[in-house]
Amino acid sequence: MARLIRERQVSSAQLVTDHVNRIRQINPALNAVVDLLADSALAAARAADARLASGEACGALHGVPFSIKDSMDVAGTKCTAGTLGRKNASPAYRDATLVHRLREAGGIPIAKTNLPDLLFAFESDNLIYGRTSNPYEWARTSGGSSGGEAALIAACGSPLGLGSDCAGSVRLPAGFCGIAGIKPTSGRLPRTGHVPPAGGWIEALWQIGPMARSIEDLVLAMRVLAHPDGEDFTSPPVPLGDAFHPGDLRIAFFTDNGFAPCLPAVKDAVVRCAAFLARAGFRVEERQPPGVEQAFDLELALLGADGVDGIDAYLREAGSTSQHPLLTAWLSRLRPLRASASALGSRWAQWDKYRANLARFFESYDAIVCPLYTGPALPHGESIQPGNFEGFSYTMAWNVAGAPAATVRCAEMDGLPINVQVVARPWRDLTALSVCRMIEEEFGGWRAPGNFPLSSQAQTETPRATAP
Repeated sequence: MARLIRERQVSSAQLVTDHVNRIRQINPALNAVVDLLADSALAAARAADARLASGEACGALHGVPFSIKDSMDVAGTKCTAGTLGRKNASPAYRDATLVHRLREAGGIPIAKTNLPDLLFAFESDNLIYGRTSNPYEWARTSGGSSGGEAALIAACGSPLGLGSDCAGSVRLPAGFCGIAGIKPTSGRLPRTGHVPPAGGWIEALWQIGPMARSIEDLVLAMRVLAHPDGEDFTSPPVPLGDAFHPGDLRIAFFTDNGFAPCLPAVKDAVVRCAAFLARAGFRVEERQPPGVEQAFDLELALLGADGVDGIDAYLREAGSTSQHPLLTAWLSRLRPLRASASALGSRWAQWDKYRANLARFFESYDAIVCPLYTGPALPHGESIQPGNFEGFSYTMAWNVAGAPAATVRCAEMDGLPINVQVVARPWRDLTALSVCRMIEEEFGGWRAPGNFPLSSQAQTETPRATAP
């Protein structure tokens, strides 16, 4: 899209108008967009076209629209984080750092997207906006917590978006909706302007990450986004890294983490990806990384160490006197995990050991190919059910490790997408994306959802005086 704009084959105004029309067509069925920024986006698009016509230098995303999970500040818009007390929040006075960087590269915010109550659920449903559906099957969830982003991008309402990921919240929605996404290395991208903000002992568990329909777009986004901002002190100036040659990489793969068994279709997808990578020249070996069977219990133990006093306090301060049942169920799992200072010290030592063992594992392997989840997208309301909830251990493993983990579609089951997960050693985010790109090229990646009910709400007029 950026290339077409630079080559004047299409105007930014037309591209933005087309996306606004698409959102109006699909959102009544999806409920992915909670704030459509149509007027400001079209004004920015016309300004982008004028700058291009005047010969000004263009950024990498000049004139291209993008969307933002409603947990990140966009200047002039409210940020609800999906929680009732922030329903009438004051408009943000500035952009979150990563939103600002996409704007600096020429991108244009077009929509804010749905999410769970305070981001705590693997389904995007809250008491303000309701639930988001999966574009491949309405009775199923788009995932959480970045489910609005995933559904919108999969249905072509946005080409690029920003989500955030503490236990799989970028990758799981991406997988449930068959698009691409990455949870970068812990500390890779600054989180200034995120709601709730970073901080505390669990800050190393989560990251903001880009989402798109293709791996190429994620690489572009990471190059735009990945440098410190001077405000988030946890984001150091570490280079993205170099390219690789297939013969240089050693890849481990596994289909079962010893904690939550996967459906045969998921195992088969991982095995076929591993076999393809071996044929492509990688050194591939079936090997389960140490400790991944502990990741689920360890992540929950860390999140629940204060008995969720911090979350309760945040909800009180926000005025969220009522919470969505999915959030209540999440917090009910965490409350019994309250730890004394000495118990937290023991959990922290276990966390250090987990990360140290994986660091040693990455001395022998450069990347890991593994399941993203135990099956395809779940029916609405079932993410918290026993058996289903434990399946999220496959993404939690890499939040606890702090390693970059990317995902790409490579198969399907009963018409629903199946994604594989590719993990690299910390700070080698582009390695994970490069392996995903090879898988995408071999197996096809994103595919448009079929039988999509379109609303008649969309306007179809073309903006005047904006011809390409």
